[in-house]
Amino acid sequence: MKKQEIDHILTRMLDSYGSVSDLNITVGKPFQVESAGQMVGVEIDPPFEELTPFQTEIFALNLINRDKRLTETLLREGSCDLAYALPGKARFRVNIFSQRGMYSIVLRKLETKIPTLQDLNLPEAFLRMTKEKNGIIFVTGSTGSGKSTSLAAVLNEMNETLPVHVVTLEDPVEFSHPHKKATFNQREMGNDFDTFASGLRAALRQGPKVILIGEMRDRETVEIGVSAAETGHLVVSTLHTVDAGQSIDRVLGMFSIEEEKQIRIRLSGTVRWIVCQRLLPKVGGGRVAAFDILGSNLRSRETILNGETEGKTFYEIQSASKAFGMTTFDDYIIELFEKGLITEETAMSYCSRKGIVGRGIDMVKSKRGEATTDIDNLEMA
Repeated sequence: MKKQEIDHILTRMLDSYGSVSDLNITVGKPFQVESAGQMVGVEIDPPFEELTPFQTEIFALNLINRDKRLTETLLREGSCDLAYALPGKARFRVNIFSQRGMYSIVLRKLETKIPTLQDLNLPEAFLRMTKEKNGIIFVTGSTGSGKSTSLAAVLNEMNETLPVHVVTLEDPVEFSHPHKKATFNQREMGNDFDTFASGLRAALRQGPKVILIGEMRDRETVEIGVSAAETGHLVVSTLHTVDAGQSIDRVLGMFSIEEEKQIRIRLSGTVRWIVCQRLLPKVGGGRVAAFDILGSNLRSRETILNGETEGKTFYEIQSASKAFGMTTFDDYIIELFEKGLITEETAMSYCSRKGIVGRGIDMVKSKRGEATTDIDNLEMA
């Protein structure tokens, strides 16, 4: 299979539907794409009803393109990451992985246009993040929830307004930021550094004001990241968690019980914002983002330091601190429902606390003059 054939298939997949986010190549299935959160097959001439192990392996080897490091990583670890460009069309973040002795490939489409905070209609908290001088900002969520896109918008705002040096450590580089007011040095794992921990250690000697870490994957990276934040850098990174409060537990879980108190002290002094996001199906098609935002104030710092207790949970702090840019998923989801962007069913499916969202939806429906119950003709006996 030649590069021209690979590019032809990828182009056909990309053009098959609107809003394609992922291309999926799996043994036993046809070529598939993810469009608006749904997996759909792609018709290609000649047709591929079911891909064979040989076809997916050849496809994978062509994407790797004889790269010795990637080949060794794939054989040793069972998966590898790389970037692939479709000239004049798109760039992809590619993951090739082994499953039951066969190879599968997922290509995530990377946007070439760098988004702005306004384009994405992000909450005001994101603008506040760009004005932070030091500390740690976590943007969290599941794979494909738009974390990288939101971070790109934050960095773009800094690029437009601040004359600072920004070093990014990515796997791979997703958005290529031009030099504007800021100076950008974007480093790619594999080509420019070997692990996030070593790349971050080196970044501290490169004079940045802002450091983006693609993902805090291990204890060593977290430890160096916290040290960087304590020494006057602004560290921005991602985690995979379901809400803002759980992000603290995820970080603490990387350390031993004996170290917990010390890391809590350090996190309470360095964490500036934690934002978790989810993408929800939108009325009329497409998706809309919902946010769970925890900022730094006296109460949140105390809760990071001592842990959550009755009456002092991150959820309660967020609910009571809307004036400071904080929100819970549930409050944000009720707002999306009020604006008519999501259905009641979607709101109840994606919320954290069904009772709170149910009451919020009933209040919205009451304001609109809609019925809040299915029970009609109630009479006193």
